[in-house]
Amino acid sequence: MRTSIDGYYHGQAGPLFSLYFKTAFLTLITLGIYRFWAKTRLRKYIWSATAAGDDTFEYTGTGLEKLLGFLFAIVVLAVYLGIVQMALFYFGLNLFTEPRNDIEALAQVGAIYITLLAVLPLLLFATYRARRYKMARTRWRGLRFGMENGAWGYVWRALGHGFLTLITLGILLPRQTFWLEKYMTDRTWYGDARFEQAGRWQSLYPGLKHVLFAVILIVMGIVLGTFLRVPSMIMIAVLVGYIWLIVGGVYYRIYAFNVLTRAKMLDGAVTFDSDARTGRVIGIVLTGILAIIGATIVGILVMGLVLMATFGLSFSSVGALFGGYAEPGDFNAAGGILGSIVIAVLYVALILALGGLSLVMITQRIIGHVVSSVVVANAPHLDHVQQRAADPGADAEGFADALDIGGAI
Repeated sequence: MRTSIDGYYHGQAGPLFSLYFKTAFLTLITLGIYRFWAKTRLRKYIWSATAAGDDTFEYTGTGLEKLLGFLFAIVVLAVYLGIVQMALFYFGLNLFTEPRNDIEALAQVGAIYITLLAVLPLLLFATYRARRYKMARTRWRGLRFGMENGAWGYVWRALGHGFLTLITLGILLPRQTFWLEKYMTDRTWYGDARFEQAGRWQSLYPGLKHVLFAVILIVMGIVLGTFLRVPSMIMIAVLVGYIWLIVGGVYYRIYAFNVLTRAKMLDGAVTFDSDARTGRVIGIVLTGILAIIGATIVGILVMGLVLMATFGLSFSSVGALFGGYAEPGDFNAAGGILGSIVIAVLYVALILALGGLSLVMITQRIIGHVVSSVVVANAPHLDHVQQRAADPGADAEGFADALDIGGAI
């Protein structure tokens, strides 16, 4: 009997691209209504392509419950933001009037930031509820995952840890990462078996080394460039440091994922290991971006050739149409209304194709790498896990969709 099982992802680019293109087109012609069913179908494909050992995962969510959750969230948000705006108006702050002087302009800017801060707790609330919904609608070996109702507890903790991270200039970021993940993990279940996040938050500090190097490079470049009066040194240091900072952020996320995964435990017996690699993820992103850029260039060339072949346009006319600076006469030369329809159809097809390409070339490949890096140890203990009751409390990510943070698979 095997004592450990490996993660495996067997999704393919062709079927996923086709599914994305079809569901994105249906979302477009239904003015966005179908997006709830589109995301559900994409998740069903990705979940079913993800396996631990010989058993694949199952996603049981539905588009209808996501739509209903979204409508409920819209009502709640409308009432909440209405109350916030009434409070601002009571104190003489109004977002919807033209400022008459600098003081009113400054007050209006302040009102905007107050509104954004008022929405922040709801964003954090939506983050927890979205994870809870996905857990409640995921099965493996026929057993449900689940997550306890603790969204508001997560909100207050996230606000507190975020404030500490802010006033310490990021020094306590590992503390924030660890304790927020622990809060969610300790409330997560597989069947009647509970997950536990062990470990220490200080163990995440090595993951910040590249972020630290990037900040040092930027600061030293600015100081030395200013002292030596060499503007080019400042520009180079800032550019290289900024790129290094982005890479450092990716490195930290992957490092934290590996460390936190190795410190997780299920039912006090099942443990996990992860060996996701930063270089692999960055390579996937870069090759995916290059593929998207190449596809964009090819798509524009094809669109131009189609227009030229159909309407007898010159290269300059095609460039004017795509550049958005065509004169009415040029547009008439493209066949009038028929020409505009052809351009619109080709443009929409290109946008949908690029979205699908991003999903299969970047998102799916990263999922595949991360899943394949995970190993579950002491797997025979999983045979003793029993079914858990269905979770009726998940709100189908309604707030995440309403606040536009529910786009992730």
